[in-house]
Amino acid sequence: MSELATERDAAVPALEVEGLSRVFGTRKALDGLSFTLPRGAFLSIFGPNGAGKTTLLRVLSTLTPPSRGSVARVFSYDVVADAVELREHIGIISHNPLLYPDLSADENLRFFADLYCIADPETRIDELLEAVELKHRRLDLVRTFSRGMTQRLSIARALLPRPDILFLDEPYSGLDPHAADILDSLIASVRNQYTFAMVSHDLDKGLELCSHALILARGKAVLFAERDQLDREQFRTLYHQTVGLGVS
Repeated sequence: MSELATERDAAVPALEVEGLSRVFGTRKALDGLSFTLPRGAFLSIFGPNGAGKTTLLRVLSTLTPPSRGSVARVFSYDVVADAVELREHIGIISHNPLLYPDLSADENLRFFADLYCIADPETRIDELLEAVELKHRRLDLVRTFSRGMTQRLSIARALLPRPDILFLDEPYSGLDPHAADILDSLIASVRNQYTFAMVSHDLDKGLELCSHALILARGKAVLFAERDQLDREQFRTLYHQTVGLGVS
């Protein structure tokens, strides 16, 4: 268990978003968004392109500052004021694998292990390369990897420091069935250790994994609810009527 998990009271929500806005020029990517996610939850975020899904993840992971007057906290840490400290506890898997293509798989993970001051990095790297089935390619340059292999190594990178929360932006995008199965197994194996927030266009996969669901349209919440409170058919109808058809 990480220092954050032991230091912070279990009652403190994983995510607290109050009136969250982010404006780019004249476009409101996020528009007064509010919700609270408990620790240990799995949030699946749905919505069309341009709904604000990726912007939300970028704000929560300290990569993009919110607009003035917004409140966004992760385990009670403010994403702006406490950004440096918070980054130690965040794992990110996105379209950009955040890897160095001219380094080997092993060299990439060693670089990040040094960055995060990982104790016994050799054991941790071996463990993760085994988990993502890349141990046999550990000395190969990342630029020689397929999209699926690169994404699998990106997953190992994100899990390396044992973060308290994982932000996943379309993690299944570009994965072949075998790589998707590996990701499923990894998520299942660590499901009880982390809080997750995942952007997905796949309703079936997103609902299968989540404990909470959020539908965004034009930067606003169309729905935020626990999965157990959702009627699947009504959810699909709402998604297609208010999001799939672009009506907010």
